[in-house]
Amino acid sequence: MRMDSDLLHSPALGVGGGEEEESDMTDWNLPLTFMKKRHSEKIEGSKALAQSWRMKDRMKTVSVALVLCLNVGVDPPDVVKTSPCARLECWIDPLSMSPQKALESIGANLQKQYENWQPRARYKQSLDPTVDEVKKLCTSLRRNAKEERVLFHYNGHGVPRPTVNGEIWVFNKNYTQYIPLSVYDLQTWMGSPSIFVYDCSNAGIIVKSFKQFALQREQELEVAAINPNHPLAQVPLPPSMKNCIQLAACDASELLPMNSDLPADLFTSCLTTPIKIALRWFCMQKSAKLVPGVTLDLIEKIPGRLNDRRTPLGELNWIFTAITDTIAWNVLPRDLFQKLFRQDLLVASLFRNFLLAERIMRSYNCTPVSSPRLPPTYMHAMWQAWDLAVDICLSQLPTIIEEGTAFKHSPFFAEQLTAFQVWLTMGVENRNPPEQLPIVLQVLLSQVHRLRALDLLGRFLDLGPWAVSLALSVGIFPYVLKLLQSSARELRPLLVFIWAKILAVDSSCQADLVKDNGHKYFLSVLADPYMPAEHRTMAAFILAVIVNSYNTGQEACLQGNLIAICLEQLNDPHPLLRQWVAICLGRIWQNFDSARWCGVRDSAHEKLYSLLSDPIPEVRCAAVFALGSFVGNSAERTDHSTTIDHNVAMMLAQLLNDGSPVVRKELVVALSHLVVQYESNFCTVALQFMEEERNYAVPSPASTTEAGNLTPVRDSPAIPRLRSVSSYGNIRAATTVRNLNKSLQNLNLSEEVGGSVTFSPGNLSTSSSASSTLGSPDNDEYILSFETIDKMRRVSSYSSLNSLIGVSFNSVYTQIWRVLLHLAADPYPEVYDLAMKVLNSIAYKATMNARPQRILDSGSLTQSAPASPTSKGTHIHQVGGSPPMPSTSSSSLTNEVPKPAGRELPSSRPPYTPTLGGQAPHSHQFTRTRKMFDKGPDQGADDGDEGVGHRNFITAAMQTGLCDWSAKYFAQPVMKIPEEHDVESHVRKEREWRFLRNALVRRHSQSITQRGITRLDDQIFINRNPGVPSVVKFHPFNPCIAVADKDSICFWDWEKGEKLDYFYNGNPRYTRITAMEYLNGHDCSLLLTATDDGALRVWKNFADLERNPEMVTAWQGLSDMLPTTRGAGMVVDWEQETGLLMTSGDVRVIRIWDTDREMKIQDIPTGADSCVTSLSCDCQRSLIAAGLGDGSVRVYDRRMGPNESRVVTYREHSAWVVKVHLQKQTEGNIISVSVNGDVRFFELRMPDSVNVMQTVKGLTALDIHPQANLIACGSMNQFIAVYNSSGDVISNIKYYDGFMGQRIGAISCLAFHPYWPHLAVGSNDYYMSIYSAEKRMR
Repeated sequence: MRMDSDLLHSPALGVGGGEEEESDMTDWNLPLTFMKKRHSEKIEGSKALAQSWRMKDRMKTVSVALVLCLNVGVDPPDVVKTSPCARLECWIDPLSMSPQKALESIGANLQKQYENWQPRARYKQSLDPTVDEVKKLCTSLRRNAKEERVLFHYNGHGVPRPTVNGEIWVFNKNYTQYIPLSVYDLQTWMGSPSIFVYDCSNAGIIVKSFKQFALQREQELEVAAINPNHPLAQVPLPPSMKNCIQLAACDASELLPMNSDLPADLFTSCLTTPIKIALRWFCMQKSAKLVPGVTLDLIEKIPGRLNDRRTPLGELNWIFTAITDTIAWNVLPRDLFQKLFRQDLLVASLFRNFLLAERIMRSYNCTPVSSPRLPPTYMHAMWQAWDLAVDICLSQLPTIIEEGTAFKHSPFFAEQLTAFQVWLTMGVENRNPPEQLPIVLQVLLSQVHRLRALDLLGRFLDLGPWAVSLALSVGIFPYVLKLLQSSARELRPLLVFIWAKILAVDSSCQADLVKDNGHKYFLSVLADPYMPAEHRTMAAFILAVIVNSYNTGQEACLQGNLIAICLEQLNDPHPLLRQWVAICLGRIWQNFDSARWCGVRDSAHEKLYSLLSDPIPEVRCAAVFALGSFVGNSAERTDHSTTIDHNVAMMLAQLLNDGSPVVRKELVVALSHLVVQYESNFCTVALQFMEEERNYAVPSPASTTEAGNLTPVRDSPAIPRLRSVSSYGNIRAATTVRNLNKSLQNLNLSEEVGGSVTFSPGNLSTSSSASSTLGSPDNDEYILSFETIDKMRRVSSYSSLNSLIGVSFNSVYTQIWRVLLHLAADPYPEVYDLAMKVLNSIAYKATMNARPQRILDSGSLTQSAPASPTSKGTHIHQVGGSPPMPSTSSSSLTNEVPKPAGRELPSSRPPYTPTLGGQAPHSHQFTRTRKMFDKGPDQGADDGDEGVGHRNFITAAMQTGLCDWSAKYFAQPVMKIPEEHDVESHVRKEREWRFLRNALVRRHSQSITQRGITRLDDQIFINRNPGVPSVVKFHPFNPCIAVADKDSICFWDWEKGEKLDYFYNGNPRYTRITAMEYLNGHDCSLLLTATDDGALRVWKNFADLERNPEMVTAWQGLSDMLPTTRGAGMVVDWEQETGLLMTSGDVRVIRIWDTDREMKIQDIPTGADSCVTSLSCDCQRSLIAAGLGDGSVRVYDRRMGPNESRVVTYREHSAWVVKVHLQKQTEGNIISVSVNGDVRFFELRMPDSVNVMQTVKGLTALDIHPQANLIACGSMNQFIAVYNSSGDVISNIKYYDGFMGQRIGAISCLAFHPYWPHLAVGSNDYYMSIYSAEKRMR
């Protein structure tokens, strides 16, 4: 809260003096309420990250042209060779046999070397060819390859170097001339996609020319596309060369190395026989002398095969692959890495080997070139790991070969996993990804390290969605998919965890899983009773993703017996498992009839009923979701299935008053499925209800105005602006005058009703009020307004609905319609909103079917728009209104409250105008004869033109986002210590600070009250409240006080004397706030407000400069409370230690709510015929003391059954009990006071009072200070008297301090601070003042 920073220096706390402070352990042990994720987050899924890991266009290199221009024995004219010179081509010395034989052997060898990397391609050799041969070869390969990739390998060691004009050389038929071949022609024949390898001097020239020609082609294509008559457009167009890859042995100005220890085709050797050349090169370095006994001959004898990882050669090859892959992944941009290293097997191998070529050839002053260009990688640190691995391998060679000792495997992979582990344990959050990720991938292939690799991979994925995306982009997917075929039990928990993480981020993998039968793996995990619950939960989540809106997945899982497996686990002790099993069931039978019938056979719906009363709200939600999609199937209906639907509907209806808005939202959606299924039945019910409502005048509580509330408008002060709460600001939407006029023209007047309707903001009036009309579908308002629905709800409760024709009185449809009517008056905006959509959808269809549209005679309407400074200046704000229907309903469904910018009023906020009856800020006095469709102002979107095209408010796809929101759990870190448990975290430090402050307040206030208080009349605060104060409540530890008027709450800082906040509580206009409590007052405070219609609302972020007030939750604490003007309203008492909320009032029970479970846990009958006026509880003794309107004081023990729970009744007061206080000590007494001013002290073991004292007559308000034993009485006769426990008056307050010293008004409410000797007083003249003990005491 905003005052916290000031508090440290606040004089009241007296901090300073260097005393060591310690917070009380009690604060740490107190549970917090309404602080779960479902209260702090919006219930919606996470934004899907665009997944780029899937290769859209996997490619294969299907054809390879090997073009060798060697002309063995004849050196080209432009190269002067050294002596001795590099001679080997493909590891063959061409001079060791006849030229023709050498050429053929070299061609065959080159083909073999390529076949190691891509055995399935078509290879065509072209040895010392002519231009025509090359053309024929290339065009035929392209023709056969179609859209796939073709490789062109060019060895130009026997011809001149490429020219700057972009030509390479081949021969004429009889080898007497070198003939140039233009790269432009080569491009045309090869087409795209292609890959070119050039092994010749100055090869970089070819790459440059290639790019220039490619650019030229692009321009020609563009010209032809723009101008079809251009000559270029007449000829067949050359293919675009965008998709071509080139690898060249050296730069444009470089010659190939001629060192005689190296092969002549060093570049080709690096690309096709990397291990062989890498080992030779290693031996030629100076450092090789450190490995004794290793010679070039010995290297030829390394045992093993390249593709057998258990042999020395195979292991080296595997390490080489891991290292080059890792270097590429760490150095290349992600999209380039995907394209070159993941798209095509042969291209990936060539590029991995190209990294080696760069390293080796640079050591001979040669720079290999590639297109696309790669950043330099030859200095990367991973090469040292390669040198070490080679070193370790070669040092074993002499003994292996000579003595036959066993080969010791390289520690390379174990060490890299350790490095990865260090990264995971030591890391901070924002840093570069771990270098070793691609190596972890390689290790999944090895059984030795697999378990450890999976464990580390799981820990990495747990870091969040970014880690999952990263792992997928490295290419983890096929590996973990393949591992699902493994039967090793020890891998199960790890694989389930990894797959849960992947599917939480990218649910599109459902198809791959089903295709590879992966779902069977998870079905067996879920069915395995020996698996820990959390792994079964993950399996349930994975299966829920597999069957989500994916018919093939649903069928596969149905055959795998998913429904039976899930039903067996519905009552598992692990709540998350229960939740996901239910969601899984709900998804498998969504629009899938055979699964629904399978569920019917297993009586799945009946087994799900038990979860409707689960202690965890999310589990109840999941059960409602499952039952909702169970009835929401659109297949043919039989009598049997209708009966089942009715059963389910009636079970669901019992959740009408569930304490959790999440559950009630899911309930509306579940019932909407039923409504869609049985539309015609519901239309009948809707018409009957509308008819009934029209003919039945309900005595509205709103029409009987309370005498105390009559405040003439002319007296009203300069009206303060109200901070509106968007959940209401939007839902009961305000509109512009233009929209209002539009709506009035749309009204179809069938009868005139006398009396004009006056709208308070501005003086817009209509001479007549419309009735029984329905706007056209493009009208942007609801048919059923909030007021109509409210009236309907009350009609249905006390009218004889059994006269309905065609619908039996208690038919399921009538009952469900009633439930929906109740939900449309829900205190929580999102529930209200969904229910309004469902009801209006049916009302609209019913009325459309019932009668033809009549044409409007607009002449019968007169309207006078108020003068308004701007077009959007005047807003009509109507409680009966309903939200505009924007195309995305996000704005009206948030609980955020917009913060006014500066002094400006946001357009959705009404000016606050107290009117007669104090019914602002939503005060349209509609005449009570108002008919059904007389909606008053139109509820259009702000601009009037942005409403929704059609009224079809509900669709079969209506949903709450609960399942997607629940799935976020798996995408977030599970292993990380939550912030509140991390001793170093910001949250924890703030909490420590608050607890220190609390301890200080307790200690300082105690030292004051122990000295005894002799006076209490020092006025430390006075201010005019925006509305008449009806309830005041001090915050226990902040200098903040909440003051409620009829429907809004104002917050004041009583130390600084400034107003912190003022916002609308959102209760309907005929109700009032009758009680407030601070929840979690010791920590992150929430404010609970109770209104006399039985609704409870909980707010956060009040009195906060940075954020707007937001509704955390709201529910109907007491049902069937009819707001009356002379009732007790709703009274509550809050027990922080247990998280229990006691509620009562104008009802015959005390209802106890468990805020942790968000459900009612007990109804204690009061046993009296009058209302409960005051509650006080003591958690140590499980006692509740209640004061009643008949003067009795009753004590209940909540551990007993409902009939035995009333343990004592005292009937000594003769009139209404104003206050009951049960002292919290073990032997604590009860103090009670009646309206006649008699204070009585009861000891629980005594049948009669032990003490009585008389205070003022005509009490209107009273409070008892829990620490200082003071009693303050407020009288209608405009004074306050404060008594001590002996009955002496210590202060009598009649006038306000100050120059004028005017008389205080009739006292409307008062309250003591729970610790300080402060008394807050609100009076009917709008003033709010605080009195305290004399200054020297404080």
